[in-house]
Amino acid sequence: MIGLIRRVLPVALCVATLGGPAVAAVSNPFESPALTARLVTVEDGIGPDAGGVSAGLALDIAEGWKTYWRSPGEVGLPPEVDWKGSENVAAAEFQWPAPMRFRAFGIENFGYAGEVVHPIRITLAEPGESARLRAAVSMLACSDICVPLQFDLALDIPAGTGIDQVSAATIAEWAARVPAAPEASDMELRAAALPAEDGALTVALERASGWRSPDVFPELGQGTAFGGPDIRVSADGRTLWAALPVLALADPPGPLTLTVTDGPDATTFEDVAIAAAPPPPPYAAEGAARPWSALAWTLALAFGGGLILNAMPCVLPVLSIKLSSALNAAQTSWRRVRTGFLATAAGTMAFMLALAGVVIGLQALGYAIGWGTQFQNPYFLTVLTLVLGLFAASFFGLFDIALPPGLATRLAAAGGRGHAGDFATGAFAAVLATPCSAPLLGTAVAFALTGSAFEVVAIFAAMGLGLALPYLIVAARPGLVAALPRPGRWMLAVKAVLGLMLAGTAAWLLWVLAGVRSEALAWSVAAVLAGVIAAMGLMRARPAWRGGAMAAALGLAVAMVALPAVMRPEARAAAEDGPIAWVPFERAEIARHVSEGHAVFVDVTADWCLTCIANKSLVLERAPVVDALALPSVLAMQADWTRPDPRISAFLEANGRFGIPFNIVFGPTAPEGIVLSEVLTPGAVMDALATAAGTRVAGAPGE
Repeated sequence: MIGLIRRVLPVALCVATLGGPAVAAVSNPFESPALTARLVTVEDGIGPDAGGVSAGLALDIAEGWKTYWRSPGEVGLPPEVDWKGSENVAAAEFQWPAPMRFRAFGIENFGYAGEVVHPIRITLAEPGESARLRAAVSMLACSDICVPLQFDLALDIPAGTGIDQVSAATIAEWAARVPAAPEASDMELRAAALPAEDGALTVALERASGWRSPDVFPELGQGTAFGGPDIRVSADGRTLWAALPVLALADPPGPLTLTVTDGPDATTFEDVAIAAAPPPPPYAAEGAARPWSALAWTLALAFGGGLILNAMPCVLPVLSIKLSSALNAAQTSWRRVRTGFLATAAGTMAFMLALAGVVIGLQALGYAIGWGTQFQNPYFLTVLTLVLGLFAASFFGLFDIALPPGLATRLAAAGGRGHAGDFATGAFAAVLATPCSAPLLGTAVAFALTGSAFEVVAIFAAMGLGLALPYLIVAARPGLVAALPRPGRWMLAVKAVLGLMLAGTAAWLLWVLAGVRSEALAWSVAAVLAGVIAAMGLMRARPAWRGGAMAAALGLAVAMVALPAVMRPEARAAAEDGPIAWVPFERAEIARHVSEGHAVFVDVTADWCLTCIANKSLVLERAPVVDALALPSVLAMQADWTRPDPRISAFLEANGRFGIPFNIVFGPTAPEGIVLSEVLTPGAVMDALATAAGTRVAGAPGE
């Protein structure tokens, strides 16, 4: 219709000049590469006693561009019209046709493409008199870049009569697209809920005529943003259920307004009552609809990722226990070597399967799960620090870690010499592997955490098998341990070095604990751990004091684990100055900077992610990457996931990731982002920056 107005207007103006029939009132156009705008009215003139004018802001939007709805989503600005300077205008009601959904930069936006006419109901101050319309319009149009537009449209409507059929049909068509009130629609809102712990708005609606292609656009005050909806329709097609994750919430939130569309039909529900308990979906999401070939390929990725984990920095601290076990096994029979390493592999597999069970259970309870998120838990970190600290002290010869005599006797009777220590070694290696995301592993974990329970178990088992493969190889060829040197004084030096490695890991965990909760907690845990080690050392040095020392050690260990409950969290300190000028993560800022022509490098990291630390020190903070990130055309944005942050979790999930490190580059030619491998290389980062920017970045390959 807008195109028809453009074709008819010149002819109509020519006829009017020759004394022909009256023409529709259409303003001179505002033209830009993004859009062409006009002010149009149904009336050619204002009739006697007419109290209003039916007008419209007509936007002919260029291909690839869009404008925004009154609630634009995470980013964007809706059109605003100032009627100052108009004459005989008492009020102007600007109306909003139902929007469509856009997705760019991993962000949901609502607006219009192609063309749109915003109907405007103008009330005259003096009915029947001529009017002068002066509209000062400000708006934002976006493509690969966003361009703020400000322009004036002027239109004089004389007293008279006549209606232009083309303008009338156009405005009527778009007025019909303005969402109807609930009483004028067959859509019925049943429930809306926003549980505090879930972080998702859930709605349920009914439509007697059935749903065809529904969408839901919520509004909850300026500053609130929602992710893409999970929409489900019942088998009879009449019940609609939708869950929309809350990415940002206004403080305080405004009244809830829901606009529901279904093809050409739309309804707006205002001042919606919000309940606490979400309505149940009409059916559960299918979890096993993916082909077996995809599962087979993902299992191969999981196995490869688990195998690579053995060489990742997260697993290296357990090398101490591995080597100690091998040194001891070298002096025993091949049968003992084989069964010992099989027990270690079993420990690894058992932990991975137990982790799969925990994931399935938490998902059933509605929790969002991520790979390595247990390292955000101060209780887990405290217990792990205690275990590592005790192992390190035993390597220094302060005491020996042994099973209670009764349990050791039962294990020996059941299986020769017993392999509880070997089993624990394998499980411990798997525990330390979880904060790492090796190459191939991110895809496998994302597949598992979005699939069925069977897929979770199968993929975690494949990861465990890859992680346990070195133990299985030694179990198959126990003669490999014969290559180790004969026992001697050198073993004392090796044990001291291995003890230092474990002590260093315990110190690193204390540093992580300081970031996750507080420095006061980290120092308190260190002090109590020293007390536990001293008490256990006293048991060895003074056998007569064994009972009291053991009681003291157990009491201190319990106190250590209880410390996170009584130590209050501290505010997270700002990152120290470094070679990269990181800006804090703000999801909405990505689109703004890209619209200004910048490439945005997003680094999701955490203190407990050793692979992240390795990427930072070996790639990001070295030339040529550090020089590229300092360019004016590049913005380095860091998302610190050391502590739980629902904004970062939602960003990861929106990009199909559930673990870190995660690095993605956005730019004018990469609005959906270029995802990088978990282990970065300078060439990959430079290529992504160049591709996203649509130009060659200084220092990129080829320069």
